[in-house]
Amino acid sequence: MNDQVVVDPARLGQTVLVDGRRLAWAEWGPGDGRPVLFCPGAATSRWLGFAGDVLDALGVRLISVDRPGLGGSDPLPGRSLLDWAADVRQLAESRELTGLAAVGLSQGAPFALACAATGVVTGAAVVSGTDELANPGFGDALHPDVRGMVAAAAADPVAAEASFAAFGSAEVMWDLIVRHSHDVDRRVYTEPVFAAAYRRALAEGFAQGPAGYARDTLLANSPWPFDPADITVAVDLWYGALDTSLSHSPDHGGLLAARLPDARRHVLPEAGGALLWTHGEQVLRDLLSGVAKGRSATGGTASAAR
Repeated sequence: MNDQVVVDPARLGQTVLVDGRRLAWAEWGPGDGRPVLFCPGAATSRWLGFAGDVLDALGVRLISVDRPGLGGSDPLPGRSLLDWAADVRQLAESRELTGLAAVGLSQGAPFALACAATGVVTGAAVVSGTDELANPGFGDALHPDVRGMVAAAAADPVAAEASFAAFGSAEVMWDLIVRHSHDVDRRVYTEPVFAAAYRRALAEGFAQGPAGYARDTLLANSPWPFDPADITVAVDLWYGALDTSLSHSPDHGGLLAARLPDARRHVLPEAGGALLWTHGEQVLRDLLSGVAKGRSATGGTASAAR
């Protein structure tokens, strides 16, 4: 399966929140379709969506939103994952996004789960997601570099955030993505049209400087301010067995699936970390199916690998 098609946004805009900050967003698909919030990966902006060629057929209105300090969204110093959920709640109410679901990619995963934990979305899909890296349950499973970032964030959050800012740039991020990817992912990322779109999204993500990326990275390496056990909506977890990213879940979502009351875990043997762009249609179909069936009403944790 290969859904790797680059489609520019159909609509761009900004929503002003009650405190005067602006959230910048991009949309694909029908304007009256089922709204799905996209929380993109590290340092990327709203410009890069997924499954753009099938959204009309699926009836999905995909909405990617820049997190504060990235792209076109105003900064919010000291923000938390729960602040993001509150921002999305305001956005949804302002734009009348009834029945909003969410997809969180890579470092966007905890932001999508924060929305699920606070009841802002009706269901969520985590794709190649980072896990709660600060969870002691991972022990030595984390790569030493990641373990060092988690330790630094715990010891001195202010200093850690400053160090992440000093490190962050569009070129550095692109180099990390390509260098640490499996060949199956590298073929996706370096395809000329896709590479140009991804690099544009990175450049836009750093348009205001590295502070937004640094805050996201601090939050990704810190304990989550919510318990996954309290998430009552259905959550799909998608991982590629060939994913070699250092910052994604070290056990392909195994521990996270066990912590969620209603999770369905997919580990695709032929896929890598870029599976949102190779299996995006499947991710959306399963997300919408799970929400429609109200899996959360049945309780329990379902786990599947396929």
